[in-house]
Amino acid sequence: MKPKDEKKLAAIAAATYALVGERGLAGLTLADIARRAGVATSTLYVYYDSREALLDTLYHNAKQLTFQRWLAQDDANAPFKARLRGIWHNMLAHRLERHAEWQFQEQYHGAHMASVANRELSARFSQFFADFLAGGQRAEVIKPVPVPFLIASISGSVKETASQIRAGALPDDEATRSTAFMLCWDALKA
Repeated sequence: MKPKDEKKLAAIAAATYALVGERGLAGLTLADIARRAGVATSTLYVYYDSREALLDTLYHNAKQLTFQRWLAQDDANAPFKARLRGIWHNMLAHRLERHAEWQFQEQYHGAHMASVANRELSARFSQFFADFLAGGQRAEVIKPVPVPFLIASISGSVKETASQIRAGALPDDEATRSTAFMLCWDALKA
């Protein structure tokens, strides 16, 4: 069997992310993806059995990489605030650098079309952060409110900061990132 061409796989992923960002998932076809990726539609079937298999695979890969990027340089022995700051900054960088990929993940997850394996992956990812935040609560470092409120505050802060930077309303510099994290932290701290 011929090995899969990594360049084609990357082009297929990039095409899918871009098209989802432009049009959403609903009208997305394999022919559109192939055309944007510069490959024959039949080539997609060499790599994926169906549109759903392609989307499932891309989501799974993107979700795993997101988790790795968010936790890059995380030190489990560091103080809670320092860990959260690092994760928050990684989340923002990821959202800015991989905007189309992130849009794809949000739409895929929101469309409730995830495979069982991807739902389990998302649940493990969410549980890690819920446990991390609950640890901050037990240490009385962050507010003793339901964890989903904390997650919403963090993710909302990252999302809106990225949106303001992308729109040009805020500069993409260390002062902006530090101020945005400070405001997020002020909302969370006990």
